[in-house]
Parts: sequence; structure tokens; C-alpha cells
Amino acid sequence: MDTQLSEIRLTKEQAEEQLEIFSRIYSKVRLLSAEELKEENTTQAGKGENYWKESCLGAGKYCDDCVPVVALKEKARKTKLKYIGTELYEVTAQYVEVDGQSCVLEMIQNLGNGADIAQSDEIKDTKAFYEALYTDALTGAYNRRYYEDQIKKKSMHAGVAMFDLDDFKLANDTYGHDIGDAFLKTEVAVIKKMIRKTDALIRYGGDEFLLVMPGISEEFFEQKLRDIRRQICLVEMPESIGSRISASVGAVMARGEQIRDAIARADRYMYQAKSHKNAIVAEWGTIAMDDSLPQVNAKKKKRQRILIVDDSEMNREILYEMLKDEFDILEAENGKEALEVLERYGCEISLVLLDIVMPIMDGFEVLEHMNEKDMIEEIPVVMISSEDSTSFIRRAYEMGVSDYISRPYDAQIVYKRVYNTIKLYAKQRRLTVILTEQIRAKEESRKIMIGILSHIVEFRNGESGPHVQHINVLTQLLLGRLVQISDQYHLSWMDRDLIVMASSLHDIGKIGIDDKILNKKGRLTDEEFEIMKQHTVIGVEILEELQYYQDEPLVKTAREICRWHHERYDGRGYPDGLKGEDIPISAQVVSLADVYDALVSKRVYKASYSHEKAMQMILNGECGAFNPLLLTCLKDIEDEIQEMVYDTDVVMFDSAQKEHEKIGKIIEMSEKSGGGAVLKVSEFLDIDDKIR
Repeated sequence: MDTQLSEIRLTKEQAEEQLEIFSRIYSKVRLLSAEELKEENTTQAGKGENYWKESCLGAGKYCDDCVPVVALKEKARKTKLKYIGTELYEVTAQYVEVDGQSCVLEMIQNLGNGADIAQSDEIKDTKAFYEALYTDALTGAYNRRYYEDQIKKKSMHAGVAMFDLDDFKLANDTYGHDIGDAFLKTEVAVIKKMIRKTDALIRYGGDEFLLVMPGISEEFFEQKLRDIRRQICLVEMPESIGSRISASVGAVMARGEQIRDAIARADRYMYQAKSHKNAIVAEWGTIAMDDSLPQVNAKKKKRQRILIVDDSEMNREILYEMLKDEFDILEAENGKEALEVLERYGCEISLVLLDIVMPIMDGFEVLEHMNEKDMIEEIPVVMISSEDSTSFIRRAYEMGVSDYISRPYDAQIVYKRVYNTIKLYAKQRRLTVILTEQIRAKEESRKIMIGILSHIVEFRNGESGPHVQHINVLTQLLLGRLVQISDQYHLSWMDRDLIVMASSLHDIGKIGIDDKILNKKGRLTDEEFEIMKQHTVIGVEILEELQYYQDEPLVKTAREICRWHHERYDGRGYPDGLKGEDIPISAQVVSLADVYDALVSKRVYKASYSHEKAMQMILNGECGAFNPLLLTCLKDIEDEIQEMVYDTDVVMFDSAQKEHEKIGKIIEMSEKSGGGAVLKVSEFLDIDDKIR
């Protein structure tokens, strides 16, 4: 994250001061006016011909993606790595306004011999660096960062399409995330084979993908979309009994406009397509369906697959003759073979007819293995045996069999029991899917209501909604890392989800705090701070008014967080002075997330701090003591915090803090460049005031 520049509006004197500072750090520093950056203006009085071109890294020519030019155009900060001969340079350009005039501050750092750098363990070469930066780790498509940095604001003529995989979330819940991930990888691989090297396939978010095809005709673009959609429909979900997923596509032609504007239109057409599913809706009309495509969402009559396990060939043959007309039959002559078949076909097997007494491995041993691998929950088992003792039958049912059939067989009874068992399991699966959807809908409604309440608090507090969003994401990231490195707290995914949801209500008690105190711009008096501290108790009182919901896990978790998110690990927090593990882990995590966000966010009573400064203050104990395990988690997720939560382009500071922060940045930059700290700056504001 670049944080060298504290403001984008400077006086001429301030700009010269900045140049003086940066010249000590970078190999080359220039302040370029908008006029100088015009390609046609190649003569500067007193500087000779081709001043700009000759003084550029390219020596005599403009780069296709000239960083200062792009920074000026977008009024932003831009950075790139560039080889000149064997030397590797880092070029950073920051848009600034000097006395009201548009300029660009260009900072160039010579990183040394590129061949040497390419041999490092971290960056083999520039190409590998950018691949790591811009590639989605799961699918191999470009990631959202690539879109934001390289595509979003580009103006071009291109075909632009948004893809959304129909019912993918439901499939994920039904078959598991591992299978869903494998499916996404396959889909991306299929699409990448069908597009040109100049095209960009971007994972826009979850199961949404963006396709940008520069310089393509409308006719050719339409045909490509037909072909891609067809191939998507042909890919089967692994281990899903032939299930396929279709795609809803929205398509437009960008005609010299910024890609982000084209995407906004394509997104609208995609949602039109989703109302039908498995459709392509373009700005020039709905693209006709190919009748030869598989009917992804249509009900199909499928023959169920049954596994017959019996050491007697004659018994297998009898059962085969009874069932062959309605079912596909697999056979195994002992328990070992049966497990091999189950491993191979998995849930493609609709039912197992299992004998008890067999050589090598008997029926009860098969049931033990199926229970160990949770197969018994997905694949019903009907026991078949001449053994009809009560103890045998009871043991079979205790191990999870759905039914028990004794020899000799009656063909009608066998067929009906098999059919009814398969039908019952299918109904259970459908009910599970429906229940999952209902639970999800309930959770979404609950999240919406919580979001409304939390935003009411933020609005009254003079702060924006992003604070609540930040706390949610930070809490989620911290909890995710915590369960990765420790099992101390035994947090299930449901526990983590509850904590994240409840974190939105951590400051609900501020509803009961006087506006004059809540939004005071200066430091609070001791009396005012004591009143402010009461928001933790008020929040609990509000939640306790929900008399009918006190036993709800969400309400219980929210009470913990509201009351104790200002407690500290050493017992010096409030309101109860809890210490160490007496503080619930939910409150510990939200406390750390709240402190970090308070430090890096601008508030009515304070300026924002840089990420580096905030981390330094937290780790040095300047904001109170925290669980050492959570501090480790915070350090581990540093990169994710900056990528997923905060906009790191330009950090603005209040004028009262300008000089203080400038000195701090000089120290930080000196340390980064190997010079070491030249002085130590203490904090002037009271810490508690910074994190009300």
C-alpha cells in the first residue's frame, strides 16, 4: 500500500517539500504538469527537443500504458514494474493538484538487475508477479483486482458479457463446496479453451463471471456466446448423478465507452436472462436457444441404479430378474467388492441390497464402513437374508438399514420395498433442499433487519455504514484464521456465522447516548467518557427487552458482544473489568476488529491512521491488551484486510495532524528503504478517545 503522500491538494511550496523528501528515497522523482504529459507537446523551453520523451524511461517513445498519463486521466495513484534492458524499475505516479493545477508526481525506483531479481524465491519474473496478483486462485481466471486495476476504466470496442451459473448455490449446498469448486474449475477451463488470448475471462464474484472480447463483431460475439453456453450445459457436476448447471448471460457491445458502463448494462440483461434461466439476453434481443442442448432444468426420467451384494450367484440372478426392467443393476459377491463399487459410483447408487452372511467381509462389516464414511445417510440399505432372528434384525436396524427382507423372495414385495425406499430417500433429499432454502431465506431476512438497526446507530453517530460492514468482514477474517491455527475455542461454522451477524449490533447501545457527547469533535471530559462507556450496558438492556427471544443463540451472542467488546485481556477494560478467557471469544474478536477499524477510519473526533500505524499501535499495546492468539491472526490476515475491506488509494488526514503524520511517514519510508528510524514520534491523542 502506498501511503507516502498525505494529500492530493498542495501548494507550490508543499510540492517542493514533497519532492525534496522523496528524492532521498527514490532513484528519480519528477513533478509533471498536465501540459507536459500531452504527447503532442514534445518541446519545452530551455529544456531542448523531446523533453518528455527523452526523459521518460522508454527514452524516445511513449509507453502504451504510461503510468503518469493514466494517473492524470483517472486522477488516481498508479504503479507498475518495467524492464529497461536488464534493469527492473518500479514506477509510481500520484495525481496531485498544485495551486489548483492538475499534475502528476512521478517516483521511480531502480530495483537493480532484473535477471537477479527474477531468480528470487518471491518473484521469478515480472510476468509471474502479475499472474499471482491478478489470477483467481481457485479457477485460474482473472480476479476482481484485475478488473478494478486493468479493465474497469478502459475505453474500447468490445463484446462484454456477464455470466451467472443458475442455481449454483443450491448445488453447492446439496453436493458440497468441494464438488462446487471442482465444477467451477472445469467450467473456467472449458470457457478458456473457446476464447482468444486477447480476451479476458474474469471471476467477478462467487459464481458470476465477466467476459470481455475486444475488437469482435456483433455476429461473431453472438456465436461465441452460443458456443460457450452450450459447453457450460454439457459439463456434469462431479458425483452428482449426471446433474448439470446452466448459465444465464447478459451481453452488450461496448462502442468506445468505459468497460464499467458496458458491464452495468450487461448486468441488467443478465438479470432478465435469470428470470428464464439457461438463456442469453443481449441488448439487441434474446439469442435463440439451440434445440440440441441438453435440457438442464427439465425433469428427466432416469433409471435408478441398484447394487446387489450377495455371495450366491443364484440369489443375485433372482433379484436381477425381479428388478432389471425398472432399474440398472450392479453386482458384488462379497463385502470388499461392494465397498469398491460404492467408492467408484458413490451417490450414483440409489440403493444397496445387502446380504449378511458372506465370505471375506460380511454385511455388518460393510455397514460399519458405510457409517464411518457417512454413506449410510445418502445411500439406503435394504438387508436381504435367510437369517430372521430378532437379534440379527435389531442389529441391522441399529446400524442404519432402511428395511429387512427375508428369503424366500416374493417378487412383488421386493419390488415395492425397493421402490418405496428409493422414493422415500428422494423425498428426504428434496425436503432437505427446501428446508435449506427456507433457512437461508430466514437468515437473509434476519441479516437485513440487523443491518437496518446497525445502520440506524451509525447514522445517528455521524458515521457511515461502512463501519458495520468493516466489522463484519474483519470479524469473519479473524475467526476464519483463528480456527485454522487453533482448536482452543471449538467454533463451528454456525458459531462463526452467529458471531459475524451479531457483531453488527456491537454499538446498538449508542442509541441511548446524548448526541452532544456522541458526536463531540474534541476529546471527551472524564464525566462525558463515563457516560459514553454506558453504551455497553444500554445495548444489553435493549436486547433484554426482546423477552420472547432471550433463548435465541443470536440474541445471546449479541448480548455478549454488546456488553464486553470494550473489555481488555489484562482486565483494564469496561464495564466489568473482565480478564483473559473470562471474556467470551465473540467479544474478544469484535473488540479487536472494532479497535482496528476505529484507528484506520476517519471520525468526527479524529483523523484516520495508516494501516501500518494502526498495526503498530495495536501490537505495541497502545490500545490496550488483546489475546495474543488473536494478535497473531490479525498479523496473518494483513494482506486480506487491505484487499477485501479498505480502499488504499489515498489516505486523507485532518490539517491539525498534517505535520505529525508527515514526520511519521518519513520515518516509515526511511525504515522501508533501509535507512532505519531517525526519530521516534509519540501519540498525542488519548487512545480511548480514538476508539469510542
